[in-house]
Amino acid sequence: MVDAHQTFVIVGGGLAGAKAAETLRSEGFTGRVILICDERDHPYERPPLSKGFLLGTEERDSVFVHDPAWYAQAHIELHLGQPAVRLDPAARTVRLGDGTLIAYDKLLLATGAEPRRLDVPGTGLAGVHHLRRLAHAERLRGVLASLGRESTACAGTKEGRAGAERSGRLVIAGAGWIGLEVAAAARAYGADVTIVEPSPTPLHGVLGPELGALFTDLHRDHGVRFHFGARLTEIVGQDGMVCAVRTDDGEEHPAHDVLAAIGAAPRTALAEQAGLDLVDRTGATGGGIAVDSALRTSDPYIYAAGDVAAAPLTLGGDAPRPGTRLRVEHWANALSGGPAAARAMLGQDVGHDHLPYFFSDQYDLGMEYSGYAPPGSYARVVHRGDVAQRKFLAFWLAADGRLLAGMNVNVRDVNETVQALIRSGRPLDPATLADPEVPLAALLP
Repeated sequence: MVDAHQTFVIVGGGLAGAKAAETLRSEGFTGRVILICDERDHPYERPPLSKGFLLGTEERDSVFVHDPAWYAQAHIELHLGQPAVRLDPAARTVRLGDGTLIAYDKLLLATGAEPRRLDVPGTGLAGVHHLRRLAHAERLRGVLASLGRESTACAGTKEGRAGAERSGRLVIAGAGWIGLEVAAAARAYGADVTIVEPSPTPLHGVLGPELGALFTDLHRDHGVRFHFGARLTEIVGQDGMVCAVRTDDGEEHPAHDVLAAIGAAPRTALAEQAGLDLVDRTGATGGGIAVDSALRTSDPYIYAAGDVAAAPLTLGGDAPRPGTRLRVEHWANALSGGPAAARAMLGQDVGHDHLPYFFSDQYDLGMEYSGYAPPGSYARVVHRGDVAQRKFLAFWLAADGRLLAGMNVNVRDVNETVQALIRSGRPLDPATLADPEVPLAALLP
């Protein structure tokens, strides 16, 4: 039974927002819970959009966080298809796009992120795609299936003028996680794939050159072409459709479709308009709404979680680094951050110690990564296992031997131990770490 003694409002219909609503009820909150979603679909998880759902191995209903009937059963008031357009912290109100004004006692911003747009001529052509929402994935799934069938190159390209005919061509701008996962899905459908990436390897800013090369080889083995050290400068059209792309080094690649996979930007417009503290989005840590370890913003009645929140960075047993916050755009952060914020809103003592974690499945490679070790932050990378067979662990070590990050590739049931080693802050001997005869658990304090 719901009473109206308090109203908690959640803005954002992704995993973080849905799990926060669930946690409020499971922790005994009996006030009103209002969940505002600017999409018409019920809250859903995003990883399947570039994995199982895109591949066609998972059905549409599998992506939803809860069965739609659950929200009414849990007395969660849903506003679907309604954006929050204005936040007034002084009055503690949120205004929706249709003019509805909702008062709150506490508010959670779980507004997520949005795909960065290509700033080049031709982005308005039919055949230019992004992947962030369920509607994007539904459209792209059909596109990839179509590209997998025979398709004639357009006459405006060099190949088209030669009369060539082959599988449809997809050009992907960006070799990050989304770009690579879509490339793997496109190849599974039989599409022809070229990836344009300014860095020298895929995932260069996350894994560095040592492990980035692994993904170059993986995708080349499956027929993907890479064009490194270049950026798209133009998408060429014919009759309103994508025909080719051009890059800043003078190259031209025929294309029927283009995917922009150049990263995501936090959706901070509401927070910025309300005067909340933000993190510089031009920095290495990704911008976002500044929050403390309890996911509180600079306003004591407003919290933030998920892709939009920039929380204090704690690694390797260190105390939080003053002024250093990291925004993490992955599933695990939303899964844990939403409930943590909900408990903090209820007045519980919360310390959201978010060790970054993500996973990916590409072809026959499954991997998990924990920690934070961008290029320049680590002294060396140590391997355990068979790198050539893509069945190994990789460890990023600081100069003093502390483990900053670890990745397991086609090796199961080790991630929890890897995370424990990172959290311990204990210096590790590289030779022992590389020795498969020494159990990882034996290296724990």
